[in-house]
Amino acid sequence: MSKITAKDVQEIRDETSLGVMDIRNALEEADGNKEKALEILKSKAGDKMLKRAGRATSQGKVGVYSHGDAKSGCMVEVGCESDFVAKAEDFQNFVKELTLQVMAMKPMSVKELLEQDYVKDPKKKVSDLLKELIAKTGENIEIKRFVIYQMGADTISC
Repeated sequence: MSKITAKDVQEIRDETSLGVMDIRNALEEADGNKEKALEILKSKAGDKMLKRAGRATSQGKVGVYSHGDAKSGCMVEVGCESDFVAKAEDFQNFVKELTLQVMAMKPMSVKELLEQDYVKDPKKKVSDLLKELIAKTGENIEIKRFVIYQMGADTISC
C-alpha cells in the first residue's frame, strides 16, 4: 500500500474542496493513485447527491443581472436547505455565475442550462459546477427557475 501524505490530501482538497477524511479514504481505496481517488470521490459525490435530492430547498437566493443597455436582463432563483449556505460566499458566487451564464447563453429550460458548457470554462458543464457546490456545502441545491427579459421581445420564463 502506498503512503498517503498530507500534501496528497491537500492537493485534492484544493481541487475539490471536499472533506479531508473523504479524500483520505478515497486515496486509501485507490492505493494512493490521485486520478483513481478523484474518480471514487466523484462517484461518491453522486451517491450523496441522490440522498440529498429529496430534501427541501426552501432557502436560497435570486440573482439579478441587468445588461448595460438597461434593455435586457435576467433573474435566476437557486434554492438550498439553509440560510447559512444561502449567505455563504461560494453559494453567492454560484448564483452570480449562473445569472451571467443565463444571460450569455439564453437557455430555454433549466435542463438545457444544466447541460450547457460553462462559458468561463468550456471543459465543464453547468451541472458540474452544481455538483461541486453540493459536494462542498453538503446540502441539496437546485436551480429552481429563471427568466430572461428583453425590451421589445418575448420573455423567456423557465
